[in-house]
Amino acid sequence: MTWHITDSVDHFLAGAGEFLRSRPVENTLLLTVSETVRERGPNAFGAEPAVFGWCDGGAFLRTPPRGALLSAMSPAAAAELAGRLRDLPLPSVAGPDAVAEAFSREWQRRTGATPRVAGRLRLFRLAALVPPTPPAPGRARVAVPRDRALLLDWMNAFYQEIGEPGPTDDIVDDRLSYGGLRLWEVDGEPVSMAGASRREAGMVRVAAVYTPPEHRARGYAGAVTAAVSQAALDEGAADVVLFTDLANPTSNALYQRIGYTPIEDRTLVEFAS
Repeated sequence: MTWHITDSVDHFLAGAGEFLRSRPVENTLLLTVSETVRERGPNAFGAEPAVFGWCDGGAFLRTPPRGALLSAMSPAAAAELAGRLRDLPLPSVAGPDAVAEAFSREWQRRTGATPRVAGRLRLFRLAALVPPTPPAPGRARVAVPRDRALLLDWMNAFYQEIGEPGPTDDIVDDRLSYGGLRLWEVDGEPVSMAGASRREAGMVRVAAVYTPPEHRARGYAGAVTAAVSQAALDEGAADVVLFTDLANPTSNALYQRIGYTPIEDRTLVEFAS
């Protein structure tokens, strides 16, 4: 098999776009991240440009300083990719369980780096939205530029909690530009937020659901997630998806109560030299 590696998102989408759009739910991250790079430029996620690759039946991307995101692919394709990337600094890889395992095994063989499972994620798809009961007080509204400082604070707190590099200011500005962030307010005070990706191949991903600690356990996260999900449906999404941390039983139970069903599990592997 032949892997094509490029720093051009246009070349990537020309080569891998049909494959990615054939399964938009499973390829949600690669579709939405590559579209953000196309919209905002190669440094949308950090100082170093993004890197992309595809082969017959697989694709990956990396937005430094983050690790590589892998699509579904054969174990042989994953091992071949590890060989192609062996000379690059790579802190981590994430993908479907078997793919991440095959890549990590070959990466260790090629580089000597020790793989460590750092987390496991579950992909969910909305089947039928079920409004939270009892309903939380307050209402949702689309975030606007005057909310930018609050959104940056909350985004950084969210990424710190999940142990990932925080977003650039440009990412928040991008979400604001298309109404991709919503706030839940009680008596005019924002108490929770949730984001949504642009619609790609009929799919929207809910992301960055965050409630500050002082406002938790009051139903606001479920309320704002339901509001964002309904908005995506109203705007024409055929599929609405989200990820949960399998180590967090609260969020896994919450999203299933409002109508999300599990699709597949993924593994995040970090590499230590």
